[in-house]
Amino acid sequence: MAHQSKRFKHLLEQVAGLQPLDLPGAVAKLKALEPSLPKTIKPCRFDQTVEVAIRLGVDTKQADQVVRGSLVLPHGIGKAKIVLVFAQGENAAAAERAGADFVGGADLAEKIKGGWTEFDAAIATPDMMGVVGPLGRVLGPRGLMPSPRAGTVTQDVATTVREYKAGKVEFRADAGGIVHCVVGKLSFSEQQLVANFEALLKFVRTLKPASSKGVYIRSVVLSATMSPGIIVAA
Repeated sequence: MAHQSKRFKHLLEQVAGLQPLDLPGAVAKLKALEPSLPKTIKPCRFDQTVEVAIRLGVDTKQADQVVRGSLVLPHGIGKAKIVLVFAQGENAAAAERAGADFVGGADLAEKIKGGWTEFDAAIATPDMMGVVGPLGRVLGPRGLMPSPRAGTVTQDVATTVREYKAGKVEFRADAGGIVHCVVGKLSFSEQQLVANFEALLKFVRTLKPASSKGVYIRSVVLSATMSPGIIVAA
């Protein structure tokens, strides 16, 4: 059994026995956890990332029940994303003007084949998929493979780059039907976190597969990097 620090044990005591909270209540509780630490326990020294885990009533083994998407959160995620673009000619120039961190073609592909993945999002124009396709084994497991469904294979690279720089997030239900998605930083105000959370949940609801039966959103848990989860009444 993994060792639990005094800090984490204290935080677990703060959420023990909690009934599911409404969204504002869950956000308020999450933000109150760190300040609840006694002076004898050192607090977390960095701005924790806030994440939502949504368990869906889908069977991801069925192709028509794979839930995935991307959206720009109202208040971003509190982090400037490193964006890579596979493009050439005017599209490459447009990507650079929009703020892409890396722009190229075969040169970038070779670098990635060598194990380099120091970026948060990869975008490609359709004419570059011949170069990008062989990178699936490297980028796929990391959730970085450009995809038309995620909107990262596009002719409008400038708009897509600006969206990711503004805080666009991608998500896909894992094998257990759970969507994990960042919704901000613990330093965000309660109002900002609630707005981001609501935008995500509303969007996920619109993605319910027609073949999915029964309860679609089964449970929702809110947590920060170094905190226990808080169940949200969905």
